[in-house]
Amino acid sequence: MQTSVKFKAAAGVLAVLTAAGVAAWIYQLMGGLGVTGMNNGTSWGLYITCFMFFVGLSAGGLIVASSASVFHVKEYKKVALPAVILSTVCICLAGMFVLIDLGGIQRVWQIVVSPNPTSPLFWDICVISLYLVINVIYLVFMLSKKSGAQDRVAIVSRFALPVAILVHSVTAWIFGLELAREGWYSAIMAPLFVVSAMDSGLALLLLSLMGLNKSGLFKTDKKLLSNLAGLLAVCIAIDGFFVGCEILTMAYPGAAGTETLTIMATGATAPFFWFEIVAGILIPFVILVFAKNRARMGLVAFANICVIVGVFCKRVWLLLTSFIEFNVAGAPGVISGSSAAAHASGTDVWALAGAYAPTWVEIVVVVGVVSLGILLFMVLCRKLLPGNRAAADAESSGKGAIGEIA
Repeated sequence: MQTSVKFKAAAGVLAVLTAAGVAAWIYQLMGGLGVTGMNNGTSWGLYITCFMFFVGLSAGGLIVASSASVFHVKEYKKVALPAVILSTVCICLAGMFVLIDLGGIQRVWQIVVSPNPTSPLFWDICVISLYLVINVIYLVFMLSKKSGAQDRVAIVSRFALPVAILVHSVTAWIFGLELAREGWYSAIMAPLFVVSAMDSGLALLLLSLMGLNKSGLFKTDKKLLSNLAGLLAVCIAIDGFFVGCEILTMAYPGAAGTETLTIMATGATAPFFWFEIVAGILIPFVILVFAKNRARMGLVAFANICVIVGVFCKRVWLLLTSFIEFNVAGAPGVISGSSAAAHASGTDVWALAGAYAPTWVEIVVVVGVVSLGILLFMVLCRKLLPGNRAAADAESSGKGAIGEIA
């Protein structure tokens, strides 16, 4: 009873925040993207940052679930269902941020009637749609009680694993193939995205399993949580290696990325860069590399939070650093493009460097979308996880029996 009351209270708060997000989005539709902090100099902002972030968060769940069948890791089969639920919710949120960033839902029709097959953005839309379909099919087969359902799960998992890697690679190519942006153009952008997606996705899965443990909705063995934390430590180490390779390439004397690295390390995006290096990589790795620390769930939870926030900071500096320096140098610069943008960059409508700060509209919309995702995850877990389904079936059967007696 107490759990039900807590659930209803949390659901009520999340529903209110979601409604506020919808209201802010409607306000944005009425006023256009000019109500955001985005401008001609910085054409992508908080929405695309969150898009990259949630695409990555969706990775951990699906990769863990599909690995259970592909690599016959029996322990992972125990958490495959909540992992796929989490992955499905995260990829839905990622898609929502893309639609919100378009500025108008009617523009989706233009993607359908006039697609550009040479554009990585179009590739991303296709692969994310495929990714969502695979998640839904995976979920349906896992919940099916028909004979042969497990065989179908095993077949789908063979497709799910490469598609999970592909969706993050294609998202990375949106940036890695941009010749005009010095900080994005990189041969290892796809590996960077995939491994940081594994970091954040696995960390979110661990936190979700701990939350489900505490709420009593789903029980996960402490040994399995420690095992997943060990896998997370390996992913963090690989992520740190790739980031180090990228920094070395940019910092080498005469390299093209020296100016971008300077902005990253000492400029406007430096706080995000150093937070990711210290709190997102070094601290969680030092914690999780020791087995005795992985047995302490409080420390594991702290390390997971550090990883998730660190990867979000990586998305921020990765996206915004390359917008600071314009491709066209010299006065008068680039016209800002909106009153909100002019306010962000100063009193002059013309700017010589990119400037961006999210407005209240963007922040409220993001809070609303994230609240909707948490609410959706809570509802799906209550409806679909084995213990709760059994209780619901028993309650249904009991009502049916009473009806028959009456």
